[in-house]
Amino acid sequence: MSNIEDKNTNKLVGITEAAKINNVTRQAIYVAIKLNKLKAKKETTRWTIHLDDLADYRQQKYSRTKSMHNGELVFDNKKGYFSVNQVAKMMSVPAQKIYYATRIGLLKAHRKGAAWVIHQSDLNEYVGKYLKETKAAS
Repeated sequence: MSNIEDKNTNKLVGITEAAKINNVTRQAIYVAIKLNKLKAKKETTRWTIHLDDLADYRQQKYSRTKSMHNGELVFDNKKGYFSVNQVAKMMSVPAQKIYYATRIGLLKAHRKGAAWVIHQSDLNEYVGKYLKETKAAS
């Protein structure tokens, strides 16, 4: 085996290693391969993935923080737009509590594509009202 072949062999990983490197399940790696989002070769019964291909996949992988709608970021935190999960994390409450508050009209949320988006001003209004009501009841 030449030195070049040896270097390329060291850069190959299996499904399990690829999943660990990307911090995802083995199933997620299989799905990425099946959808042609991750290059891989099947040699007999074992899949092999080149580390460079795994790095390319990681850079192009879908992320909600990068989601776009009408040419703008859906959750542009710099402009004060947050996801339900981000708001829940900021308030240290379960996401279902935020969904419930939007459903019953306590917290304003807007749809951008398939996502619910909460603006900072609406969140501030909700926190002000919610905190006043809970303190008055105490």
